[in-house]
Amino acid sequence: MNDKPNPPTPPPIAPGFRPGALRDRERLAIVKGQDTGRYTDVYHTILRAPWWMFFIGLAAVFVGVNAIFATLYVVDHGGIDHARPGNFWDTFIFSAQTIGSINYSVMVPKSNYVNILVIVEAFSGYLVLALFTGLIFARFSRPFARVVFSKVAVITPFDGVPTLMFRAANQRGNQVLDASVTVTLARQHLTREGLMFRRFEELKLVRARTSLFALSWTVMHPIDETSPLYGVTCQDMYDKQMEVIALLSGADATMAETIYARYSYGPDDIVRDHRFVDVLSLTPRGQRVVDLTRFHDTVPIGNG
Repeated sequence: MNDKPNPPTPPPIAPGFRPGALRDRERLAIVKGQDTGRYTDVYHTILRAPWWMFFIGLAAVFVGVNAIFATLYVVDHGGIDHARPGNFWDTFIFSAQTIGSINYSVMVPKSNYVNILVIVEAFSGYLVLALFTGLIFARFSRPFARVVFSKVAVITPFDGVPTLMFRAANQRGNQVLDASVTVTLARQHLTREGLMFRRFEELKLVRARTSLFALSWTVMHPIDETSPLYGVTCQDMYDKQMEVIALLSGADATMAETIYARYSYGPDDIVRDHRFVDVLSLTPRGQRVVDLTRFHDTVPIGNG
């Protein structure tokens, strides 16, 4: 929060904790003691990899497969017509042409050994092509949300009640059907037995669901006597390592797929006694416009 008069004393931080950690794309926990005897989830890892790493991986597999067959081809000196005997590069080119079904008709197999390898490589080529096609399709067909959350949340009076607010916008501008948002407060909790553990409490919202989410949505949580944030100070948020986590989901009307978006707010991301500036307007033709250039802007209460 930005209303603290003095910087709070840094509290003891749990190992690995960082406010706002969940806003990082695909931030995963570190798991120790996994059962390494079972199948490793390579497919899940491939889908999470960055695009540049994904294509480098495909290229590495393609080169590796051709290198293996080129090594097998080079064993038979003179087994490939028009290829220099014992030349790895020629056999590598021949392997790439074979696995890619490229009929250049320059280098052709001569011996039975090479013909058998060509049959094996041709079959392997079908498998590799099917694998590559499936992986690329799976990555392109994954539904991605283009939802932006305000960089800060505000605490401001709403109908006479202090209310935590943040907003979300659909950057595509299309319709997200039956959208819902869940807001959770994460904090450290000390039990009477002296045990410290991470506690998650769902915050009650003024409106947690909307049948149509197309432009902007201001999510509001009243901080009344029933709220876990009631009476919480900025120092309390630091001491208890509080984090407000938002998860939004809905059905993208264009892709007919369920999309998800998430964001989190730490103590430094929550501003008191401010309100968001208005970002919605109408064109002369009556079309609604959301101005994302001012989407994160706030002003003190009472200012225009």
